[in-house]
Amino acid sequence: MNTSRSSLKDVAARAGVSTATASKALNGRSDVSEATRRKVHAAAQDLDFVPNELARSIAVRQTGTLGLLTHDLEGRFSLPILMGAEDAAGAGQMSVFLCDSRGDAIREQHHLKALASRRIDGLIVVGGDTDPRKSLGRNLGIPIVYAYAPSTDESDMSVIPDNYQGGRDVTTHLLATGRSKIAHITGVDYYSAAQDRAQGVADVLDAQGLSLVGSKVFFGEWSEQWGRTAAHALVDKHPEVDAIIAGSDMIARGVLDALRERGVDVPGKVAVTGYDNWQPLIAGARPSLTSVDMNFELVGRRAAEKLMGAIAGTVEPGIERLRSTLVQRGSTEIKF
Repeated sequence: MNTSRSSLKDVAARAGVSTATASKALNGRSDVSEATRRKVHAAAQDLDFVPNELARSIAVRQTGTLGLLTHDLEGRFSLPILMGAEDAAGAGQMSVFLCDSRGDAIREQHHLKALASRRIDGLIVVGGDTDPRKSLGRNLGIPIVYAYAPSTDESDMSVIPDNYQGGRDVTTHLLATGRSKIAHITGVDYYSAAQDRAQGVADVLDAQGLSLVGSKVFFGEWSEQWGRTAAHALVDKHPEVDAIIAGSDMIARGVLDALRERGVDVPGKVAVTGYDNWQPLIAGARPSLTSVDMNFELVGRRAAEKLMGAIAGTVEPGIERLRSTLVQRGSTEIKF
């Protein structure tokens, strides 16, 4: 075994080929025969040759690095998305630079310049919420994939949870448990996710000739207090309600508190569902809360896969919606 630092020239000499041919073989070029490739790789192994990664990246015009720009690193949505993206990037032998703009436009521009200076091969932009965000355009000169929050430009690549289908799935589940007097308590009405989920709920009910209890969605805040207040008002006016779809786990916790305070059995009298499958809230719910998991790690993984595909030349423009998973627990059990 050679303990000195070997060069590409040494590898070429050991293999009996030119330096150019040795370089092509080590970089996986197709214009080298398999026999020559094996001979060069064997020589490189014998010499413990360590290729100059910078020189190789210049040759193939890639650095093997991706950028991840998030707007809310501490948020419960960003971290699992970033974990999924990093898993996929690692599987593709890509390194990752992570930046958090904290929702600040100036900080975002600073991070974009810093990432560009590192000559990243591509960028994943993770939104702070599900509302569409302004496209970064084409000035960076690299592929970009938007995760969680889609780009407003349809020619960009975006990966998001399918909130409409999530609304459909939870409603279908409640109907299957025998519920038919279903109410919907959710967050702010201008939030795209809330609107998409509400449409999914309404479409399933309409197909069954049913409508929401109260004939409307109860829009409010993304808080336990709103869930508690809305549930009290709902039961006062519509004691016949037998299921409540909450737009988030936080709202669902407030709903469960209100029903417990009124002595309403869950799920015997009223079934309750949440959305997000956020473990800190799920863990403390009594009874255990049925909730919709938006599969954030899968969103991140798929975003990274699309990005690496684009780097390789396969661009998939448009919005890709990934189906969520309904996790059934005690709050929607059928009572016999």
